[in-house]
Formats: sequence, structure tokens, C-alpha cells
Amino acid sequence: MARPLRGNEVFGLIHPAIDAHTLGISSVAQLLQDCGYSVVNADAHVCSAANQPSHLDNVQIVLNWIRQHGITRLGFSYRLDPVEGAERFGRLLYQLRDRRMLAEQGGPLRGIYFAGLPAACEQVAREHGDLVETFDGDETPAETLHKLGVPPARIPSDMGAGVDYDEFRLRFGRDLVKSGKHLQITPPDRSGYPEFGTAQDTVVARITHAQRYGQPPLMRAHVGPYLPDREAAVHLFLNWTRELARAGFLDVLSIGTSQLSQSHFGEDWTGLPNGGGVPINSPEEFRMVWQAARPMLVRTYAGTKNIPQLARMYEETIHIAWHALSFWWFCQIDGRGPHSVKQNLEQHIETLRFIAESGKPFEPNIPHHFAFRGADDVSYVVSSVLAARTAKRLGVRTLILQNMLNTPKATWGIQDLAKSRALLTLVRELEDERFRVILQPRAGLDYFSPNLERAKAQLAAVTALMDDIEPHHPNSPPIIHVVSYSEASHLADPLVVNESVQITTAALQEYRRLRQKGEVEDLSQHPEVRTRTEELLQDACTVLKAIEESIPNPYSAEGLYRVFWAGFLPVPYLWEGRKEFAHAVRWQTRVIRGSVKVVDAQGMPIPVNQRMQTAMAVARTYEGG
Repeated sequence: MARPLRGNEVFGLIHPAIDAHTLGISSVAQLLQDCGYSVVNADAHVCSAANQPSHLDNVQIVLNWIRQHGITRLGFSYRLDPVEGAERFGRLLYQLRDRRMLAEQGGPLRGIYFAGLPAACEQVAREHGDLVETFDGDETPAETLHKLGVPPARIPSDMGAGVDYDEFRLRFGRDLVKSGKHLQITPPDRSGYPEFGTAQDTVVARITHAQRYGQPPLMRAHVGPYLPDREAAVHLFLNWTRELARAGFLDVLSIGTSQLSQSHFGEDWTGLPNGGGVPINSPEEFRMVWQAARPMLVRTYAGTKNIPQLARMYEETIHIAWHALSFWWFCQIDGRGPHSVKQNLEQHIETLRFIAESGKPFEPNIPHHFAFRGADDVSYVVSSVLAARTAKRLGVRTLILQNMLNTPKATWGIQDLAKSRALLTLVRELEDERFRVILQPRAGLDYFSPNLERAKAQLAAVTALMDDIEPHHPNSPPIIHVVSYSEASHLADPLVVNESVQITTAALQEYRRLRQKGEVEDLSQHPEVRTRTEELLQDACTVLKAIEESIPNPYSAEGLYRVFWAGFLPVPYLWEGRKEFAHAVRWQTRVIRGSVKVVDAQGMPIPVNQRMQTAMAVARTYEGG
């Protein structure tokens, strides 16, 4: 059992050199540093030695590192193969005990921690019992601090506020799911307008009807089973679609098409790897989906080549509820399509012109893809605003503003609220009689626990967060993208999708009831949220102003390419194209008090004005992509 923390503890964090999954270590290090503890991250030499602790020379390297830095708490992280992780940790622990490094032996180490996949944590707990505290990556910041033994008095007040809000919502979610109230939710009757369920039905008409009669927000979910037999997979999906339509909980069926459906539609797929998603490969199969989905609205992914042509086909076959485009993404730089970034932007701009002509809404499927690659919160906001301004200039009249919360997972709820409000403020500045913005929040892709009961509570908790974006607006949000609670465990079938919608609806109703009773804090004027919102607004406006001053016609394919090329939108974790976008990957980011900021080599935030001077200077050197 780890001994109680003292004020002068030094945490040493180590991970094998072959394990590149260091985000969790960075987050824990920042939490501890914020609480006033010293943290030493092992360098590559020490990590490599810890990877083979049976070698005596390697053991000595680790021991010297511990003694040199006065480490009193040792954390070991291994998130690759669970059996290997548990075995390597066990060998290291054996060597530490053999060299009498533990406190009960008179050594310096007062606590040992292991972080790994759930199976590895279970094995470590079985083999080493209370000697080691384990972390499977499912912990909230508050739970992490508690397991590390940090006294409440050491937690800064502003961190405490953020942690308290997140913990309150999680307790709310647990209580809701435990009560079973969500199982009493029945589907609303959306049929009270003439276009309902027909080819003329629209998302705007359904929202208008729902708000007129005080109904819950529209519920959208992503569905798409995959089987090795293509025809069997399509048949199963059609059955699932009919089942969802009969149940009536889902308003918008978002078809989770396979990679080949997006990149090689209508072609011969023989010998091509596919991956997940339903493998639809003909206009007729899309028509069959629309027919099976009556009376749901239907939408699907954009293509990754022949993008304008596929958009037209979606209009003709599924009467697509709205189109979504990713601008810089779903191309060569993320391995999702054949186009270069510039070619992708050119096709997306052409597709946007068609979307404007069709009168259908447009969803920028953009900002979270920057967040996935390490972008800061300001870039998250700016990328979405750039897309919204571009869409309006091209004649789009309705914008579905998707906002992925909990991204990255270490984001605090109060920071998510600030980011959401800053984004809404800037995009709504574009609203007029010809341009409307519809908010559509969703949970983060890696937010949910593989433990299904905990995941259900998390789904309720993130629904409460959605409602706190505009807590005094009864019609906000108009649409919720429901991420099924089984996201981290298994593919969501209709039963899981329907229960996820029930949880979301029940959480929204219960949270609003508690707010009316005064049992939920009013987050509308929360001082830290307000301060962070104002900071994000100011910084985002600074970036947007710098872009407009240094990039000719930034709301064009060429302009948007130059914005990314010059480094206005940092992506330190970009997978491909790092040479082409060297100015974008040069910046480093860090989670600081639940928000993501661009930092210097010492981990200190870089003022946006300073960063913009660099990006503007780079932009002036552009000679063509």
C-alpha cells in the first residue's frame, strides 16, 4: 500500500521506449505539477533501459535515475500488449525489491503505480496486490488525484472548480442510470407536419415542429455494421434500419459507410481492404436504405474522391438531410483518401457550391479532426469559423454546427463550455435573414469507458454538459449527435442506439428539472467559464484577423490551403504530410488546467500575438503549393 503523500514528494514517470502512447503520462504530470509536486519524466535512455529490466546494466540505469532525481514515487506506463506490459512491470518491480528500493526496506520509493490496458491492470493487481496502484485510463482527473493520494488541500481552487463540476455531472449520470428513469422514456410523435417522412422532409422542418410542441431535441446517431460478406452486411444494416424506424427514438439515421464506400464507390472492390462500416456500393442500395428508414431523416459520409458527384447521388437516393465536409481532412494526410490537401479543398469548395444550390444544410466535420492531431482550443474554434464563413460566402443558408466535447479526453467541462460558447458567438455573428446556425453537440470519440454501466453514466453526464452550453435557452441544443454508450466496447446495434437515445433524453429532462429546483449550479455566469470564453474570443479574433491580413482570399481552396501551410492552425501530431506542413507541426501543445494551449520548449503558453507574427511571416514566403 502506498504511503500518504508528503509535501516534498518527487514523482518519476517512466514508459518503455517502444510505447509512443505518452499522452496519459503528460496529463498526469501536469495534474501533479498543478498540485505543487515535482515530476520527472524519464528520458529515452532510461525508458529504453526500463523496457528490458532483466539486464543488470539496465537496472542500474533506472536506479541511478531514481537516486539522481530524488524520486519517491515511481509510475510505469505501458499501453501496448497487456501480457507484455504486466510481465515487464513485474520484472522491474522484482529488481526494485531485490535492490531494497522500497520504503519498507529502507529505500526511497514510497509508492509504485502502473498504468496500462485494463487486462494488464487486472494482472498486476492480482500479482502484486496493494503494493501497486493501477490506472487503466478510465479515471477522471479527480479520480486520478485521489488514487495518487493527493490531499484536497493541495488541489488549486480553480482546478477544484473544474474537477468538482465534472464529478457532479458524473454522479448525476450514475444516479440517473441507477434509477432506471431512462427506460421509461417513450419516443416523441414528430408527425404533425405535412412533409414528415416524405422526400420533401427537412431537418429544419422537423426542428421547427419539435420546438413548437416543446419536444426534446432531434436525435441523430451513427450506425453501420460490417461483415466480411458485403451483401450480408448490407442486408443486416437494412434490418437494423427498419428496427430503428419502427422504434421511433431516432430522428436522423447517419449511415456509417465503409472506407471503400467513400473512396471506391461503384467500383470493383476485389482484393481491396475495407475495414469497418456498412459496405454500400450502389445507388440502388442507398435507395433501399432510405425506404427502410421511413420516416427517419437520413444522411451519410461524404466521399473521399468524386466528392461532388457523390453529393448529387446522395440527394437523389437518400434525400440527404444535410451534407458534411472536412475541408483539409479525409485525404492523403490522414490516409482516408487519394487527394492531396489542395485537391481535397478544391473538390470540397465545388461540393459546397452544389450544397448551396440544393438548399440543404452543411455541417463542417472539421474542428475535432484538428483536435485529434493535437491542435489547441483556439485552432479548434478558428477552423470551424473559417468553414462557416466560407460556406456563407458560397451561398449555404443553414449551418449544422457540430461541436465534439471531451476532445481530448483530458478537457475539463468548464473549458468545453468556454470553447462552445466562443465558437457559437463567432459563428452566430454570421447569422442574418439568409444564414442560420443550428448547434449539434456530441460526446468525444474516446470519452467512453469500456465498462458499460460507467459509459451509460458518462453519456448522461455529457448530456448535462450539452445543456449547460446555453442553460437558459429551452430550445438549445436543437440536435444532439448521440454517441452510443458502447463506443469503447462494441458496435452499437439498434437496442444500444435506442437505449442511448433514452439515456440522453432522460438526462436532459432530469437535469433541467434539477436546475429549476435550484439543485444544479447556474453555469451561465460562471466566472472561470466567462474569463476563458473571453480569452478564446479575443485569441480567435486575433488569429482570424491575421489570416485575413496575410492570406489573399482566405475563403477559397487556395486560401484555406495557405492558412494550413503557413502554420496558423497547429497540428503537432499530424500523421502524414509533416514535411509539406512543417510550419503547422512545428508548434507544440499541452493540456493546461483542462484546456489545450500552444506552448514553448519549457511548456509555457505562447501568446497568440507572438505566434501570429511567425505565421504571418511564413505566409509571405508562399510561392505556391
